[in-house]
Amino acid sequence: MAKKILVVGGGGREHAIIKALKKSPDCGEIWCAPGNGGISYDAKCKNIKATDVETMVAFAAEEKFDYVVVAQDDPLALGMVDALAAVGIPAFGPDKAAARIEASKVFSKDLMKKYGIPTADYATFDDPAKVMDYIKAKGRYPVVIKADGLALGKGVLICENEEQAADGVKEIMLDKKFGASGNHVVVEEFLTGPEVSVLSFTDGKVVKPMVSSMDHKRANDHDTGLNTGGMGTVAPNPYYTPAIAAECMEKIFLPTIQAMNAEGCPFKGCLYFGLMLTPDGPKVIEYNCRFGDPETQVVLPLLESDLLKIMAACTEGTLADTEVKFSEGAACCVILASGGYPVSYEKGKPISGLTNGQLEGESSITVYHSGTALREDGTLVTNGGRVLGVTATAPRLTAAITQAYAAAEKISFEKLHKRTDIGMRALKAIAER
Repeated sequence: MAKKILVVGGGGREHAIIKALKKSPDCGEIWCAPGNGGISYDAKCKNIKATDVETMVAFAAEEKFDYVVVAQDDPLALGMVDALAAVGIPAFGPDKAAARIEASKVFSKDLMKKYGIPTADYATFDDPAKVMDYIKAKGRYPVVIKADGLALGKGVLICENEEQAADGVKEIMLDKKFGASGNHVVVEEFLTGPEVSVLSFTDGKVVKPMVSSMDHKRANDHDTGLNTGGMGTVAPNPYYTPAIAAECMEKIFLPTIQAMNAEGCPFKGCLYFGLMLTPDGPKVIEYNCRFGDPETQVVLPLLESDLLKIMAACTEGTLADTEVKFSEGAACCVILASGGYPVSYEKGKPISGLTNGQLEGESSITVYHSGTALREDGTLVTNGGRVLGVTATAPRLTAAITQAYAAAEKISFEKLHKRTDIGMRALKAIAER
């Protein structure tokens, strides 16, 4: 029986989810709210803000959706899954209580401490003066300061000295750059080692990790420039060996699920583990309560199983009996951004090189739309900081990277900015094995 599906959100991650869902024989009519110009080639879009829980749930009930995928962090933290359940609509994603694992850094750090899940040494504060007293007393730099709540992936500051720490505390707690998210902060020791992103499916009982990935957060080549939402990704991450994967399952993944159950807030959906492979073993840098962006754009193209079946199994608690299989190949996603991102940038620049949002005749290339809009005359234009994610899949990572960049060269818009070194660190790690 074909299901009528709604995906909540409007970026590259949502586009990747929609593309993967459409491969399922059980997927019928598919909608996205709010969606974007490029997503409208693949799904019907409805302009409802993802954070407008009341309107979204009313729309879902009125349209009689069989299933809703809440892909974005804010609506999950606001309890959209709970509100959908109240009107009898099953959804993919954690309820409000479980979404705290991302929505509150204080909650997640205290959870790890209580249940012995390896993470950086930390302290939490709501008084700016006490933060600086603590940092000065520790005298260890760099030091990491994190806003407690959701801050579009940008509420984390790495401070090299006391002056930067004082500026960071002022920015987060006094100037309220991230709003109420900065009422509380977490101060952490700075960890070193390769970073790994592992997204995982869970029904609150079992955990089935997806293929690992490597994000590239800085705006410019050689990991310089400002932190962004992500300028590109590759999968799998060569640092994440089978031995490390087994250690993470035993010491981090399963203990996290068990801890959430013990706290009375079982987690169902996609749990993202941001890991640092330190000299002392893998440690959790952060949890996300949903698919990562742009990690999803390299992970889901490698999924060989039926995404809709897996999602339904997470909701229904039957994940143990459901196949989750990924290809042995590799994927690379290169983000095409607006010049000036992540600070200020212009919108409305016409995009050339695409037909119906994709590159024609490129079977191993998918263009995911993060920030695009369609004008009334059908012109596709830029409408965000991150505009497009150009993803290539290939049997080997070298080929995936080469193909992604070759494809990216065929797309243009005014003031386009992209990194030229996505995946280079991964290739170096493979060469050093």
